Amino acid sequence: MPRKGFVRKREVLPDSRFQDQVVTRFINNIMKQGKKSVAEAIVYGALEEVGKKSNNANPMIIFKQALDNVKPMLEVKPRRVGGMNYQVPVEVAPVRRTSLAVRWIIDASKARPEKTMFSKLANEILDASKNTGAAVKKREDTHKMAEANKAFVHFRW
Repeated sequence: MPRKGFVRKREVLPDSRFQDQVVTRFINNIMKQGKKSVAEAIVYGALEEVGKKSNNANPMIIFKQALDNVKPMLEVKPRRVGGMNYQVPVEVAPVRRTSLAVRWIIDASKARPEKTMFSKLANEILDASKNTGAAVKKREDTHKMAEANKAFVHFRW
């Protein structure tokens, strides 16, 4: 990060299959060591499996529903006031909201017990679209933390 000036956000190109920037960000978050073709195979395989398991429904609608269910509205940030650290609840910016949802879905799918990554990811997306699963629990825990610390909201600046 520079000391002066503003860092512009890099523009993400839409993916080749669904023409969606969120899917590209999802692929880029799954990617390890620059192996984008492997990450694409995982995400596209998971979305195909989501379509099959949901009676041939559009997998992008289910994917968007899952992301919307996982996106947090509030989070806590530490603020130092008078030698004490307070967990102050703040609203989450829209770009950060999406990136947190993507990250939480990927982390929750990695922790699942299934055999292959695309089946883990597909099942986590299906669970998140139904408002269940580990990623939705993470969002609820974040909201509970913000609710518990709403007494310190006046420290927000």
